[in-house]
Amino acid sequence: MSYASQNLKLLLRALHHRNFRLFYCGQAISLIGTWTQRVAIGWLVYRLTGSVFMLGLVGFLGDLPFFLVAPFAGVMADRWNQQRILIVIQTLAMVQASILAVLVLTGSVEVWHVIALSIFLGLVHAFDVPVRQSFLPALLEKREDLGNAIALNSSMVHGARLIGPSLAGILIAATGEGICFLLNAVSYVAVIAALIAMKISPKEKPRGSVRVLQELKEGFSYVSHSVPIRSILLLLGVVSLVAMPYQVLMPVFAQDILLGGPRTFGFLVGCSGLGALAGAVYLASRKSVPGLERLLAIAAGVFGIGLIAFSFSRILWLSFFIMLFTGFGMMIQMASSNTVLQSIVDDNMRGRMMGFYAMAYRGMVPLGSLLAGVLAGKIGAPGTLLLGGVCCVSGAVLFASKLPYLRKAIHPIYVEKGLLSDAGSGMQKPGIPKAIDVSLPSEE
Repeated sequence: MSYASQNLKLLLRALHHRNFRLFYCGQAISLIGTWTQRVAIGWLVYRLTGSVFMLGLVGFLGDLPFFLVAPFAGVMADRWNQQRILIVIQTLAMVQASILAVLVLTGSVEVWHVIALSIFLGLVHAFDVPVRQSFLPALLEKREDLGNAIALNSSMVHGARLIGPSLAGILIAATGEGICFLLNAVSYVAVIAALIAMKISPKEKPRGSVRVLQELKEGFSYVSHSVPIRSILLLLGVVSLVAMPYQVLMPVFAQDILLGGPRTFGFLVGCSGLGALAGAVYLASRKSVPGLERLLAIAAGVFGIGLIAFSFSRILWLSFFIMLFTGFGMMIQMASSNTVLQSIVDDNMRGRMMGFYAMAYRGMVPLGSLLAGVLAGKIGAPGTLLLGGVCCVSGAVLFASKLPYLRKAIHPIYVEKGLLSDAGSGMQKPGIPKAIDVSLPSEE
């Protein structure tokens, strides 16, 4: 076997698992439709209202459920059959897209329809993310392929992000927004069929008479007492709050700072997407999970430095170049966080932990976007991005300073899960504590 063939096999190793292959193919088709709809929604709202405020409001209301609902969705992921939940979730999303398609194609759509349906879809997605992410390990026969599966999943998302908006632009120009929504509705058939075709052994999930709020409390206690999980989620939340909203300010940079137009905006977003795709491919090529905790600290720093540099740039080609690195750092930080968390969490807490992950990852974004909008009005878009980049770098430095303690906490969990050998480590495998029992050594 040639060197190139071996590298390709390593890069795509998670696709050797039948269930993950089905999931990947179904999601790839569905996500192109999803990104097509996202672009069409923005265009439709602006066409109906001519208001930038309404654009922001629809986006804010669509993402807000992640902050409010995702932890409860995590409880459901631990309680119920995840495969069946995902089938219901994808069906509800298909219904939402179908209703939008009918309203637009019949010419009866009003802005309140779009707002209501966006909130509904936000609720659906708030359940989808923690359930789908906690479902990934069940698709693999070998736990060591989990990092590769998460990276391939991220590459699929950003690949669709490059294709979907371009397709939406062509369809909107040729036929209007309605066909975009119809295309998205049809695309859900692929992922629903893939989920139905999967053969997964059902796992017992005894819950007895324990109430949802009690299980949510147990999940919060688990996350707060596990120093590695708590630290990663806190860094993720900070980055999502202060750095991720840079996307909201891109139109301002494209038009007012770089003196361009829609094409400049498209290239800026495209460069960020290409960088993110490159980051996902790099992560997919990694052989193991250990060491990612250091990489996610570096990536958060790269993301922040990229935002700082971008805030000062007034040269078009340089801004495009910086966006490549910004997208690269963003993707590695987000995906590495997901991989490490999924690798060290106890299986019976996976859904609840991923609920808090969704809250930190997506739930903080609408709040950050709102904050970015207020700050941009007072100190300008460049100043807002500079401040966000500085906060991001500060969070990365603080996280990096705790790495020696975090590694000591994570190492025995990697050994217990079979991701790392304990040979020569001086740590004994028997009696290794679970993640909830991990605590930092005293800093003497």
